[in-house]
Amino acid sequence: MCSIRGKFKKDFELKKDKLYYTDFITVGDSVGFEYNQDGSGVITKVKERKNHLSRKLPKVRGASYRGERLEQVIAANIDNVVILTSVHQPEFNNRVLDRFLVSVESSHLNAIIVLNKIDLDNSGTSEQWQKLYEDIGYKIILTSTKTGEGIESLRNEILKSKSLFWGQSGVGKSSLLNLIFPQLSFKIGEISKFSSKGTHTTVTSVLKKVEDNTFIIDTPGIREIDPYGIRKEDLCHYFIEFGKFINECKFNTCTHHHEPGCEVIKAVEKGLIIKQRYESYLRILDTIEDDINF
Repeated sequence: MCSIRGKFKKDFELKKDKLYYTDFITVGDSVGFEYNQDGSGVITKVKERKNHLSRKLPKVRGASYRGERLEQVIAANIDNVVILTSVHQPEFNNRVLDRFLVSVESSHLNAIIVLNKIDLDNSGTSEQWQKLYEDIGYKIILTSTKTGEGIESLRNEILKSKSLFWGQSGVGKSSLLNLIFPQLSFKIGEISKFSSKGTHTTVTSVLKKVEDNTFIIDTPGIREIDPYGIRKEDLCHYFIEFGKFINECKFNTCTHHHEPGCEVIKAVEKGLIIKQRYESYLRILDTIEDDINF
């Protein structure tokens, strides 16, 4: 167990009054530390991060700040972000997935999408979503802890890397990790009968070494996700299929919402951009505040 040297806390207190800050230490950080005589430790240095993943800090009832304008860092120094979704229990929600993807894209990280619980899919919708996201350019793996489908493929994708597992509560993250790496023995939660949503089993983010040069970061399931630090004019860059159209718009300040001569809108009308993805874009666009200068 390590405490944190006082100067880090002091620096943090100085920044805490500002609307924009980054957590000064988080899971995945590389640090220097010294031993105390009692066998505990003290962190003396936090090394520079090569990257980090974050979201807008969720609103806290009664807090004196505007939660949507603060940054909550999830983890640092990551190779892959494995975004966990499920076909049912809870129901697949592409708009939530797209919010996760925007956060990953804006952090310039590699995304792997996992669509879990495909044993519950009686309509073939999982294959339809798989094709949609593969056509965009994403790696998407269909998995089931009941049948074992996709488990080996997922394992191969994350070997020799540091991968963060991120998703909503109840999508089966702990079950998948236990199946891939049985030594983890993560606690398994249940789906709430009242809300049909998952219950939290992981309460804090943890980094585990599972094999040589293979690490996983298990994070608590989340109920809401809002990307942090994105301006309206930049959002289109994090919908990667927009890339071939955005430079052809009539106006270089085009938000691809209502402007005349917008090539993105034309691409949606022609079926070159999937309507569901464009709708996700518009919903996120509406949540970005105009008065923030990042």
